[in-house]
Amino acid sequence: MSPEINRQERVLNLQVPGSKSLTQRALMAAALAGGESYIRGALIAEDTRHLMAGLQQLGAQIEPVASGIKVTGTGGVIAGQGREIFLGNNGTALRFLTALVCLGRGPYILTGEPRLRERPVGPLVDALQEMGVEITCRNNCPPVAVSANGLKGGRISLSNIESSQYVSALLMCGPYTAEGIELSLTGNIVSAPYIDLTVGVMKDFGAKILQRGRHFYRVGTQSVYTGRNYDVEGDASSASYFFLAAALLKKPVRVCGIKLDSVQGDIGLLSILEKLGCRIAGGETWVEVSATDDLVSGDMTFDMGNMPDMVPTVGVLAAYRAGRTTITNVAHLRIKESNRLAAMAAELGRIGIIASERPDGLIIEGGTPRAADIETYNDHRIAMSFAVAGLVTPGIEIADKKCVDKSFPGFWRELAKI
Repeated sequence: MSPEINRQERVLNLQVPGSKSLTQRALMAAALAGGESYIRGALIAEDTRHLMAGLQQLGAQIEPVASGIKVTGTGGVIAGQGREIFLGNNGTALRFLTALVCLGRGPYILTGEPRLRERPVGPLVDALQEMGVEITCRNNCPPVAVSANGLKGGRISLSNIESSQYVSALLMCGPYTAEGIELSLTGNIVSAPYIDLTVGVMKDFGAKILQRGRHFYRVGTQSVYTGRNYDVEGDASSASYFFLAAALLKKPVRVCGIKLDSVQGDIGLLSILEKLGCRIAGGETWVEVSATDDLVSGDMTFDMGNMPDMVPTVGVLAAYRAGRTTITNVAHLRIKESNRLAAMAAELGRIGIIASERPDGLIIEGGTPRAADIETYNDHRIAMSFAVAGLVTPGIEIADKKCVDKSFPGFWRELAKI
């Protein structure tokens, strides 16, 4: 037996579900499209179930099939007026459907769990009001009340937005507005790769978009979506926890279902791991991370504005690395499923690591983590990141294991393989 075969037997092969970001965007496009779509490899989890339920209330027909999800679209004719649409703690769905219901006729209310009702939607509401929509929210947060009469479209400018989802929500509805949309962005643009994901999915479903850099987008009304078969690649965010495990355990881990040139911004975590001494390899349907030495020590700074969901992963990684890690350009993490900056500082402190918030990020002093009970704040990414720490430090216990169902229901099964 060759040395390569021996090595492969020692590699842990793990599977991640379909990308949550791509699944939700494909569901939106398929629900607006004319005809049937088959979304293969779609993520079926708490967040996507809330979005699917909302889209069904608005007239889309969605049913499970052997390879994923079958969607019969509305052709842009939105139903469900007079309904209250409950979206759990799915901020993406809340923002996407806030724009989508404006294409309909009549009253709608969008709401969710207490945490969702603390997450801002004001800039999107303001933009829709500029287009003539009768729409209100409470203190810039849900519930959102809409009295819809179609969406005019037109020229809109957003400045220094705290969520790229506002941009995605407007763009995805653009083909079904009366005039199309011209959208200009100024100032700081956070999570820009997620806008690229949106544009990519829109084009896949037949929309035509004029784009100039990251600051100007034009979506016309002559290229509505058409039903199609769509394959969802594996979730790079979910894969990050197993890449973290490889780095901390010094054990090669291969994640199947994703690739090095993924369209998802969170694949950028691999460049951080490489800087810290990990080896990265990949093929058409897999990425492998391995490490044999200690992580590179010393003070390091990472601008994570393009991959904010990776901050909990990098925060736990920093706890085990000798030196100071500074994470910047992620102030908007305070409006995620939890206040992730405060949550990470608090939970790193529980395991004996000095960590402090700064206005736009975190400073973490690496050390020797100790056992502790971890509070998750009902945040799946806090739970999964610290669960990996528990592989290295016995006695780290996760308080609310079920919160991972938001994005990765099979997480604990896959982690057990490690």
